[in-house]
Amino acid sequence: MKRRLTLAPEEGWVTLGLVLLLCLTLAWAVDGARYVLGRDEYLDFLVFAAAGGVLAGFVGPKVGWGRWRTFFIGSIFGALIVPLFVGLLVHRGGAPLHDLFQSTSDASVAAYIDIVVLGKTATTQFLHHALIIGLLVWATSMFASYAVFGHRRTLNAVIVVGLLLVANMAVSFEDQLFLLVVFTLASLFLLIRAHVFEEQSEWLRRRIGDPASIATVYLRGGTGFIAVTVALALALTVAASSAPLAGAWGGVGDSVVSLSKAVSRFLPTGGATRSLGVTFGSTSVVGFNWNNNDAVALTIQRNPTDKSDYYWRVRAYDVIGSNSWDTGTTTTVARAADATILDGLVDDPPGAGLKTVTFTASPAGFNESMMVSPTTPIVAGETVRLSTVGKGGYFAVLDRDGGTGPYRITADVLVAGNDSGQLNKNALRAAGTDYTPDMRAVYISQVPQGAIGANAKALEQRIVGSVEQKTPIDITEALVKEFRSTTYHYSTDLTDVDCGTMSTTECFLTVKEGFCKWYALSMTTILRDLGIPARMVEGFLPGSIDTSGVETIRNNNAHAWVEVYFPGFGWVTEDPTGIGLPTQVAAALPSGPPTASASPKPSGSSGPGATIPPRGGLEGDIDTGTAGGTFNRGSVGPLVAVGVLLLLVMVGLAFVVWRRGPRGATTADAAYGMVTRIASRLGFAPRPAQTVYEYAGTLGEVLPDVRPELETVARAKVEAVYARQVLGDERIESLRSAQRRLRVALLRLAFRRKERRRRK
Repeated sequence: MKRRLTLAPEEGWVTLGLVLLLCLTLAWAVDGARYVLGRDEYLDFLVFAAAGGVLAGFVGPKVGWGRWRTFFIGSIFGALIVPLFVGLLVHRGGAPLHDLFQSTSDASVAAYIDIVVLGKTATTQFLHHALIIGLLVWATSMFASYAVFGHRRTLNAVIVVGLLLVANMAVSFEDQLFLLVVFTLASLFLLIRAHVFEEQSEWLRRRIGDPASIATVYLRGGTGFIAVTVALALALTVAASSAPLAGAWGGVGDSVVSLSKAVSRFLPTGGATRSLGVTFGSTSVVGFNWNNNDAVALTIQRNPTDKSDYYWRVRAYDVIGSNSWDTGTTTTVARAADATILDGLVDDPPGAGLKTVTFTASPAGFNESMMVSPTTPIVAGETVRLSTVGKGGYFAVLDRDGGTGPYRITADVLVAGNDSGQLNKNALRAAGTDYTPDMRAVYISQVPQGAIGANAKALEQRIVGSVEQKTPIDITEALVKEFRSTTYHYSTDLTDVDCGTMSTTECFLTVKEGFCKWYALSMTTILRDLGIPARMVEGFLPGSIDTSGVETIRNNNAHAWVEVYFPGFGWVTEDPTGIGLPTQVAAALPSGPPTASASPKPSGSSGPGATIPPRGGLEGDIDTGTAGGTFNRGSVGPLVAVGVLLLLVMVGLAFVVWRRGPRGATTADAAYGMVTRIASRLGFAPRPAQTVYEYAGTLGEVLPDVRPELETVARAKVEAVYARQVLGDERIESLRSAQRRLRVALLRLAFRRKERRRRK
């Protein structure tokens, strides 16, 4: 007689294959999105993670383990296996197991130190992202497998895997329709097989008909239904042109978009992901793609006679990282309507050579609380909140104090020209390098370790050697000319670029390709390393202006550029973004009349080529990524969010327990369902051919002190459901009492391991 395999599932090997296919579609979809550095091959191991998770969730219930034991042991195997695959990303030719674990561990610890300990905006490590994604796929697959073979709740597996699959498709530009079709087919067939198995078990329990005959009926009918439904759905997908989901992200609030930016430093960089909208948060990561649409962000009513093009600044950043930027410790003050916004602050512009511009901005799709302005805002028509950095009060961002709709701002704009106070090369050459200690601490000394490599050093030497006068303006314009040359190419999709742990500056100078963030961060880093104060700025490029003076600015106008500080003039816009950006307008300055050069003061000078003080030698440890030596509190936000999330989970669990209490009227079917549900989750599920009385008797052997309550529930179930009897009030009350006691007593099944193994 041929012996049947012990692990052979009662549901059939086809069911196991369908569960595996279900989880593989998720692995393929996440792999195709290229989240880690935009490299497809970095997540190829996810298919093995999915298979391992399915196997763990399948073996557990077949050898008699309960849910928590299965998940615990499966998690241990996942924690041992997934890091090995991750380690192979840097050991392509293979390596001893110790080296694979060591590589994954070192990268994860380095990432933790960068993000949590040092408070950096981002980290150049990437193996930890692959590890987290791999463990997520493993855990999801293990849950789905146990839901089918342990809990017998196939729908739970379909829903969980389906939600992750659809979420991945929603944020990725990759065409994954084929995977959705495969998932749909696997899900439908899996649900049909689960239903057939339940029906066969019910027929066996009641000893009616031929259980085998029901399988043929259901499977044939179900297969025909699935084939017709999927075929019609595909035909509709190809033919439909209404795009009902095209605006799915249109209703996403600014708070959600800002949250996505705030947590971006914890997320992997890469992948062709969709943009949720335009916002400029306090933290930003360079990324490997630049995706925005042409929806209107805001409109600006200007003086129709003013034909100038303006860069519309939203936020300025003082802290730069290897591949990110951030706003350091800020001071926020309220300014009343029509009050001078920058009064008494170092960023208050000088009076000479300026043009006053008044405009009214009307936000459309852009965040209504953040205010735009060309260069420096002077007066607003409503109460505003000004955030500044540094001791002197350098501009960071201007927010509205709860206002909505249009707002009015008056700004002073620097003008290029040869008159006194206007911008020209000779005037800026004469500005000198008399930088205050505060200026040096905030905008010069903060060059992250590892940001300047061999390529950046070589470029610095070439740029400084190419200019006759070694002044900040000459070096700045030489660097802008370099980046705007045909050597560098503007590209919004860098998902195929792999620079490993290089900084953005080194990577950009290696591949010579990127979009505005790559250009701006590279230029800011190099200028600071040369002793020239510079900062990152985000906002909008000039939009299109009609004859009435209305300038329409779209999401596609979102841009990043550089501002360089010159004593006596303030911040001057410099845009290094190269060929390929048609709306770029920052032009070269006129030469200007000869002007005597200013003599820098020895105590404040830190000009080009000057020796930069050691990290931490000014007003704090610059490596912490903060201005003025204050530790960056940006890392507290995620901790608060986690605490709030845990609180919500606890409240949710309490609510669920309360909802499941036997309040009000109860039924025999509900009471018995409660018993089977709790017992099943603890590894004591009823067998397919087991009657109600048999199952109650089995549980009574394990929990003898509640045997009377189990008999009460079983008897009520048989009489009310199968015999169609109506239970009296006295029986209902006794049933309710039994149900209340069993809800707590059944939890002891979690500690009855020996009895559980005997039942198997």
